[in-house]
Amino acid sequence: MEHMSLTADVVSDLQKLVDGASSNESTELPYASVAVIGKGTGELFAQSSGNGTTGIQVRSRGEGQRDDILWLASCTKLVTSIACMQLVEQGKLALDDANQVGGLCPELREVKVIQEDGSLVEKDRPITLRMLLTHTAGFGYSFLNPKLERYRRQECGENTNYDELSGRFGDFLHPLVNQPGEKFEYGISMDWAGILVERVTGTKLNDYMQRQIFQPLKIHDLSMFPTSQMKARLVGLWNRSADGRLSRREYPFNRPLDAVKAADCFHSGGAGLFGSIQEYTKILAAILNDGTCPRTGASILSSATVSEMFTNQLTDWPNFARRHLPAVKPELVYPAEGFYPLCPPSLPQGWGLGFMISPGMTGRSENTAHWSGLSNVFWWIDRKNGVAGVVASQVLPFADPRAVMLWVEVEGKVYEGLKRES
Repeated sequence: MEHMSLTADVVSDLQKLVDGASSNESTELPYASVAVIGKGTGELFAQSSGNGTTGIQVRSRGEGQRDDILWLASCTKLVTSIACMQLVEQGKLALDDANQVGGLCPELREVKVIQEDGSLVEKDRPITLRMLLTHTAGFGYSFLNPKLERYRRQECGENTNYDELSGRFGDFLHPLVNQPGEKFEYGISMDWAGILVERVTGTKLNDYMQRQIFQPLKIHDLSMFPTSQMKARLVGLWNRSADGRLSRREYPFNRPLDAVKAADCFHSGGAGLFGSIQEYTKILAAILNDGTCPRTGASILSSATVSEMFTNQLTDWPNFARRHLPAVKPELVYPAEGFYPLCPPSLPQGWGLGFMISPGMTGRSENTAHWSGLSNVFWWIDRKNGVAGVVASQVLPFADPRAVMLWVEVEGKVYEGLKRES
């Protein structure tokens, strides 16, 4: 079996990068955490730094811990896609059976499509699970697509919009912004994929994840509903103002943290998980190892299914994510020119069954899977090179320039120092 390692110089450089990322309390990152794993090896590097919180007490600078709890936001989507593909393997869900989707989720059978003038029209085709996993079902996010805000105000009055971070199921009952199969549109599709998991199994999504994914991988600190022990280790969240200064803010997704409100909180397959990045890398390790946990030997997916998930589903749209993304809710996101501008413009973009597939300028291979979370958490899995990792902060808006820079610098350093030994 091959053994992966990092050179001593690169480990030292990574330590300096993580510490340096939070060196200025006011303008750098408030918190930075990195975990890198190698196939057949386990942990190659892990370090956290910055100002976190334990309860209401602020830790001193430099005391980030391996068991810090973060809001992982859209990093949840990888886990939801794994849940869906487990059920596809078992024959309980099918990727292309629109009748099954409509039967389990009549809301998806009835949903209509918003036009530019705010009117609604019928879908011209039904929604499938494959569409949900590839964000081609037609759903958007209210913080990225202004159609939804205009429609909501038209229907409910000024100063109203959908809030996909409210923890309320009703905020996911919004119309499509495109016809199904028409184009890629990042949105609430993965939340509906999670609802499919719940309805076909009769199990709430968090419970399903715990039993079918986390327990086999011996994962403890990942949950949509943090325990009291996890809450005590929450890092907290910051906001970066227009002048670059940092200040503390509440989690926009805070319903699961309230013991009373959590009882009827929607289980969000798109953004619901809280946890430590060291525990999250156990999921990456299983995928890197073709669906089998390298520590426990438990299989969460077959090798064939993992390969299918890493197959580009959007070959007809090589530039699907190269378009301007407006900041409809600037407190949550910065405007951006595409989802992964580091992919060289001459090379096609790809999307598998649950995540983006892109080469880059860091040394990653052409079929590297990756995605991110709103709180500026980034993960990647490079099966060809046998390496995966997470680079995380806890700051809004998304695409924070300093957080993105850290991700790129860390990933580049990893490939610079990666050694493969037999």
